[in-house]
Amino acid sequence: MTTNRASLLVGLLAGLATALLALSAGAPSSLSFFLLSSATLPVLIASLGWGDVAGVTALGAASAVIALVISPLVALMFLASSLGPAAWIGHLANLARPAEEIGGPSDTLAWYPLSGIMMHLCGLVTLGLVVLGFIVGYGAQVVSDVVDAFIQVLQQQSPSYQPSADAIAQMKVFFAHALPAVQSALWVVILFASLYVAGGIVRLSGRSKRPKDDIPSTLRMPRAALAAFAVGLLMAFLGGVPALIGSAICGAFGTGFILAGFAMLHQRTRGLSWRMAALALGYIAVVLFTVPLVFFFFAGLLETTRAAPLTRRSGPHDKP
Repeated sequence: MTTNRASLLVGLLAGLATALLALSAGAPSSLSFFLLSSATLPVLIASLGWGDVAGVTALGAASAVIALVISPLVALMFLASSLGPAAWIGHLANLARPAEEIGGPSDTLAWYPLSGIMMHLCGLVTLGLVVLGFIVGYGAQVVSDVVDAFIQVLQQQSPSYQPSADAIAQMKVFFAHALPAVQSALWVVILFASLYVAGGIVRLSGRSKRPKDDIPSTLRMPRAALAAFAVGLLMAFLGGVPALIGSAICGAFGTGFILAGFAMLHQRTRGLSWRMAALALGYIAVVLFTVPLVFFFFAGLLETTRAAPLTRRSGPHDKP
């Protein structure tokens, strides 16, 4: 079987797997969230292991199945919010160029920096949510439905949770402004986690082109992300649609800086006897109190970089 035929077959199977995961989600629940979160994995595995042909085929196959089973509009929503960004970051992860072009050794390849992948990821998640907002007509009714579904999930996990009508009304007002930031933050985390897991699976299979990224030392946001976050923050104070877009920008890029802050904690505690205690304390504090996220945000905000992983050159590769 030729390489292209193998890539097409893998992409087709990955697309079917993605569509099956998305269609199996059903009503809002913990299981449906897990299935939706996992739906990008097959696309990323195909893209990282078999290249762009497989990634694009998976994207097309998944979109076609969802369009046929549900509707073209729903397929477009999946494409904009998750599948498209997944295929693109998979493409970026496979890009490399001669290291001497950036001042490195002549016999090595420089791979597309993780910081650049994060920049694209945050931007695509923001763009996808803006498109999604226009498709569904983001407004009071959409927020009401989302909050009702959220409360239903909470009640399934804890039947004693019975909020009053006033509490629900206040929650809906809050979510009307916070939901774009929460959604964009959530999808940045999901897609980054999917990239990490997919990369590990492809390396185990022996098909990985890209070397394993040293995430603690390379997961930083580029300087351009500072400008993007500043624009989002400014838009958030304008009101109306610009404020909603600004909220999505802040949620996506702010999460990128938070992830960079966590990476810094992992890097700075390397080799220390109390490393595990420090990491455990950091994660537990965030889960219990949320406020420590501000510390990780500013840590990531104050240190930006663009480091490219290097490998020995063995053949021609695409350039970023």
